[in-house]
Amino acid sequence: MKILVVDDELDLCEILQYNLETEGYEVMTANSAEEALELPLHEFSLILLDVMMGEMSGFQMARKIKDNPATSQIPIIFITALDDEDNTVKGLNIGADDYIAKPLSMKEVKARVRAVLRRFNPPSQQREVTGSTICYGEIIVDLNTKTAKLDGEELALTKLEFELLSFFLRNPDKVFSREDLLARCWPQDVYVLDRTVDVNITRLRKKIGRYGKQIKTRIGYGYCFEK
Repeated sequence: MKILVVDDELDLCEILQYNLETEGYEVMTANSAEEALELPLHEFSLILLDVMMGEMSGFQMARKIKDNPATSQIPIIFITALDDEDNTVKGLNIGADDYIAKPLSMKEVKARVRAVLRRFNPPSQQREVTGSTICYGEIIVDLNTKTAKLDGEELALTKLEFELLSFFLRNPDKVFSREDLLARCWPQDVYVLDRTVDVNITRLRKKIGRYGKQIKTRIGYGYCFEK
């Protein structure tokens, strides 16, 4: 999922980008509302928006987003030092989906981002296991034929990539170390390095398109497929 961070504090943009990317999101930043409005906003799943910026405030930018049919459904989280009740109500009335006061707790930001994105996930992105088939959104994995499809098109997966994908879909929201994945997805008589897991997951992320961002990296722990 793509997230846009709009804030005129360069350091804060970098901190937010780093922390959100460790969660597996694709993050872009803009340092003004004017700069952000030049981007293809319809491609983003969420916008984190500062209120107090240069000529155009975050409130003004949010109104433009909500007034445009192409972007009106994009959720917005305001990030600001203006944490009084009047400004909070003003932001929510514009159409914001959450409001986080500075100074920021990265743990809180991550939790709120997950919560907002979860609310906006379409119903089709639900996991279903039926016999030998696993369906998640537009991904269909057939455990008998060892094939996987995305949007009706068969994916060109290697054996290891198929094993990783089917394993993650069978075990969503659970973190597995590299050692766990090697033990469960690789042949027992083959010796490989931990780095091999990283390489195969990077390839798998690319092959499953928009769902690749749901394979999250948990630094120091391993990987998980987050629903």
